[in-house]
Amino acid sequence: MSAKQRLQKRLQAARDYSCALLADFKTPEEWTHQVHANANHALWFAGHMAVSDNFFVSNLAAERVARRPEFEKAFGTGSQPTSNPADYPPVADVLAYMKERRATLLDVLNGLSDAELEQPLAKGTPDFLPDVGSVFETAVWHEGLHSGQLSVCRRSMGHQPVMPSPEPAASK
Repeated sequence: MSAKQRLQKRLQAARDYSCALLADFKTPEEWTHQVHANANHALWFAGHMAVSDNFFVSNLAAERVARRPEFEKAFGTGSQPTSNPADYPPVADVLAYMKERRATLLDVLNGLSDAELEQPLAKGTPDFLPDVGSVFETAVWHEGLHSGQLSVCRRSMGHQPVMPSPEPAASK
């Protein structure tokens, strides 16, 4: 399996797991349920994944960035989740942006060769992204970090665990 194929599978597996976790959230109150006052909730998670994927795209294909200032304010780095559903865009809009940004990130990856994954990023890129491949690796790691928080949120609402699949649904 090539490096690119491995990254494609991991990005899709991470998102499949996240979507399985999100499937149990139905009402606005469930979407903004917090385990404690400073905890992330499901709606923040979905918006944050979208904004983060947009950031990752910005490091590779600036022309494909889809800026949503209201999303960046509500879900970006340093944002503080609230339990008030009225503080957020509609769930359907957030989920659509999350889906579209991951599709764009995967499309950017699909256009790269394995050799291009080893190329350094432009000057000014954060130090934690030393090369093109690290953008995709970081996206997987970042989603895993926050999906763990989402899992705790769901479990606090009485839902049974979701076991991640070792292979993305599209590959089965």
